[in-house]
Amino acid sequence: MGVMIKKPTDVPGSAAPAILIGLFVSFGGILFGYDTGTIGGILAMPYWRDLFSTGYRNPEDGNLDVTPSQSSTIVSLLSAGTFFGALTAAPMADLLGRRLGMIASVGVFCLGVILQTVATAIPLFVAGRFWAGYGVGLISAIIPLYQSETAPKWIRGAVVGCYQLAITIGLLIAAIVDNATKDRNDTGSYRIPIAIQFAWAIIMVVGMLILPDTPRYWIKVGKHAKAARSLSRLRRLDVDHPALVEELAEVRANHEYEMSLGKASYLDIVKGTVGKRLATGCLLQGLQQLTGVNFIFYYGTSFFVNAGINNAFTVSVITGVVNVVSTLPGLYLVEKWGRRPLLLFGAVGMFVCQYIVAIAGTVDPDNPATNKVLIAFVCIYIFFFASSWGPVAWVVTGELFPLKVRAKCLSITTASNWLLNWAIAYATPYMVNSGPGNANLQSKVFFVWGTFCLICAFFVWALIYETKGLSLEQVDELYSKCSKAWQSKGFRPTVSYAEVQEVRGSVGGRHASLADIEADAGRKRSVAHIDGGEKGYGSEKAAYDV
Repeated sequence: MGVMIKKPTDVPGSAAPAILIGLFVSFGGILFGYDTGTIGGILAMPYWRDLFSTGYRNPEDGNLDVTPSQSSTIVSLLSAGTFFGALTAAPMADLLGRRLGMIASVGVFCLGVILQTVATAIPLFVAGRFWAGYGVGLISAIIPLYQSETAPKWIRGAVVGCYQLAITIGLLIAAIVDNATKDRNDTGSYRIPIAIQFAWAIIMVVGMLILPDTPRYWIKVGKHAKAARSLSRLRRLDVDHPALVEELAEVRANHEYEMSLGKASYLDIVKGTVGKRLATGCLLQGLQQLTGVNFIFYYGTSFFVNAGINNAFTVSVITGVVNVVSTLPGLYLVEKWGRRPLLLFGAVGMFVCQYIVAIAGTVDPDNPATNKVLIAFVCIYIFFFASSWGPVAWVVTGELFPLKVRAKCLSITTASNWLLNWAIAYATPYMVNSGPGNANLQSKVFFVWGTFCLICAFFVWALIYETKGLSLEQVDELYSKCSKAWQSKGFRPTVSYAEVQEVRGSVGGRHASLADIEADAGRKRSVAHIDGGEKGYGSEKAAYDV
């Protein structure tokens, strides 16, 4: 990745430690992806269906099976758990720190894995799904937070995007393991795929025991010496190196500036520019789910079987491979193209593929050639998703928020992802399947996902700001100075928070007027831009008395 995206010549030190640490933390995405991916194959395993059946027989083949209602509950309970886990990630990450918060999250996840492994009936299996989901929800909010707070700005997008790459690898491994155990006529058919998750958990915990917490977390809790040591380790610079001192001073000054405007409760974060950013993040994460990608990975095997495709497990492995490989160009393009162009590219591409699949499956569903079209364009659709909306949604939400509210806001945006994930997982069997009370959409469901992809394109144009190449602190300036997302591409930061704090301290503190600050600074540009004072870029006061 460092070869593909060259380190700027004016950046001192080494980015290798921060990149390697960010990549390792991405490993938590394997827990997310693998746990999400295993259930689709397990639901189609003959032994599991027979063992967990409560007497219902599948009308397609007459065999014992779980009902559509039970299937939707089993799949969606993971997402319900992740929703609540994501919401509680903020207090955990702020109380324990980002590093210890991830370790605790893995512990909760392991509880869920234990319950699923020992289960032989639906109630205990469902309970395990919930607690595994709770742990995944915690992890899914804390990992992008950790990555965004440690990665250098010139490669932050690629590093955070690796979280999605790990998710796709987890999904692929799940498909491979399910395919390997599906024909076993014992509890090993489902227990082996589930118990393998202990290996991912052990690797994650051992690694997190030796990694540093983020410099921004230490600044947030007032431990500046620890922040300096952490940043020194990440940048491979001495704690007294001018570049390290400058970067740390900027983070500290930005946080002090934010805190001088007052603390932010959950009620406060829905107001002003932070509220705008929070709404953007929630909509982005929700729309990522409404593109329909998890329909493929939750119910893809069953869908391909019902569509008459032979070797549906093999097709799921193929889609998993496409998902992994297609994420790689996205990690490069997120820094080469930027966030907005890549998201627009993905939304339009997904829209076209979804409609082709829907039309082909509706017009001539019994034609063998239709099955080939379904598989081909589902794979192309996955390419567009995996190279754009998959990684970039996590990148953008990781960059949006000020330090003092970052954990709270990220937990809420991630919870939005899981809320829609749950809704789709629960509703899909009723949307797709035949029988009383079901919509029997079959391939027509892709019209629904495709329409949402079109909405995604408009959403990106209207609300997604271009944050490529900006530090997390400079994103605050971007939102205060630029009121329209489509104008953000030309934004260039001009304000240093360290200068702002210095000037404010020398001319009367936070109540100094703009004229006093400009006179003291001896420069023409207005540092009050940070409060949105420039004409055309907001309505807040053009002074520091806020």
